[in-house]
Parts: sequence; C-alpha cells; structure tokens
Amino acid sequence: MNALRNKVQLIGHLGNDPEIVNLDGGNKLAKFSIATSESYKNAKGEKVEDTQWHNVVAWGKTADIVENFLIKGKQVAVEGKLTHRSYETKEGEKRYITEVRCNELLMLGK
Repeated sequence: MNALRNKVQLIGHLGNDPEIVNLDGGNKLAKFSIATSESYKNAKGEKVEDTQWHNVVAWGKTADIVENFLIKGKQVAVEGKLTHRSYETKEGEKRYITEVRCNELLMLGK
C-alpha cells in the first residue's frame, strides 16, 4: 500500500524535444514536459478544452530511452511520483517547481 501514497500516471504529448543533461559520474538526466487534455461542455453548451502541462524528469536508463526515442509531439504514458523542490535565481528570487519523477515510460502512437 505504501507505493500508492505518491503515484502519478499521465498520458500526454511532449511539448518540446527533451533536454538531456550528462552529469559527472556518467549519470544522465532527461527533462521534458507533457500536455494532458480533457474537454467538457460549459453551462452554455460550448465545448471547452482544458490542457494542463506537467514537468517530467527521468534518470539513468529511462533517460537514455527518452534521449533516443522521444521528440516533440510524441505521445507517452508516464508513471512516477510527484516531487517538489525550490531553487534561487541569479537575481535572488526563490522559485518552486513540481515535477513528476518518471519510474516507467511507455511510448504510444505511431
């Protein structure tokens, strides 16, 4: 049951080509964002499309797969957990970011 405490599953399309970072020690990081969309009808009966953007990070062998096979527009299923972190900009502003740390990746579509 512990695995269900922080679990995210998303299906969406990549907004841009992934950013690949090769770190010291040979570790690799892949960063990308995916868009998930859903539609509904508002009170006037008009169709409304709601798109949410999600930042995703993948490490190691999963990052290798991202680097070799994913491009902008590709549809993927991502499973992972939510992580929150903060950092400081060059101007001294504190920024917060929420990411999905990808544990599993499934390429969909053609």
